[in-house]
Amino acid sequence: MLSRSAERLYWLARYLERTESIARLVSVHMNLLMDLPKDVEMGWLQLVKINGAEQVFHEKYTVANEANVTRFLLADASYSSSLFSSLIAARENIRTSRDLLPDEAWEQVNEMYLYAKNNLDAIASRRNRVLFLNEILKGCQRFTGLLSGYMSHNNPYLFISLGRYLERADMTTRILDLASLLLSESRSHELRQYETILWMNILKSLNALLMYRQYVRSRVNGGDVLNFLLLNKNLPRAVACCIRELSGCIHKLPNHDGLPGKLLALSDTVQAIDTRQTTQLELREILDDLQNKFGDLHTQIAENWFLQVSAEQAD
Repeated sequence: MLSRSAERLYWLARYLERTESIARLVSVHMNLLMDLPKDVEMGWLQLVKINGAEQVFHEKYTVANEANVTRFLLADASYSSSLFSSLIAARENIRTSRDLLPDEAWEQVNEMYLYAKNNLDAIASRRNRVLFLNEILKGCQRFTGLLSGYMSHNNPYLFISLGRYLERADMTTRILDLASLLLSESRSHELRQYETILWMNILKSLNALLMYRQYVRSRVNGGDVLNFLLLNKNLPRAVACCIRELSGCIHKLPNHDGLPGKLLALSDTVQAIDTRQTTQLELREILDDLQNKFGDLHTQIAENWFLQVSAEQAD
């Protein structure tokens, strides 16, 4: 297949996974607000920080309240990683790749885009925002299931999987980064009383609460949750599982050069992590390092298979 086509499919998957991840990120924060007492403060700016967009946000808004942050992350078309911007980019990539995908795939992405475009104003209300996010999440999941059931698992599908799992691994580390920020050593006494609720919502944001209970078989606690979401090789959104899927895709693609060795080294790095033996500051450094490594992996994938790296997309 053409290098240009491979790149479009790769970015289609990344943008749709980013769409789903942003929806999950905002949802988990809203769930925390509803589960915690009113006197326990949760900062909305943390959502901006873990996406590395603090400077961009402050250029547009002076106050990091719920309305401004959700507008920025969900509806701001000028922010390249917002939910709506990601949907626009995904739609453009699939529009120019329709000959490689089932017709239903284009229809699903286009319907999601039109739904988001027509309902952006609804996010101002928390109730309507929940409905909006749920519809987007369902749309992303329908797209993933549609490709899995309708599309040949050949090279085009492998490039889609490559983009999906790389983006997913990166966002899982960012959601865990949010947990480390919320549960820092300087957290208030009131917040410490609700740690179990916080960790349960982190698991729910990744659809992992039931699997955690089956695997760990003990009460929810921070160390076990972090290790489960980092090290488990069977949970689809765990970092180790994403790396395993990436490795499988790369081995099946032609001309993968030294990438399998890079994935093996990355897997060893993740498996060596034990969050029970790390401080909150050390954990943040570990997660930041993983995010940098995923960025390097993207660069190597682009250099190996694509004609050039789009600076706008890489951001």
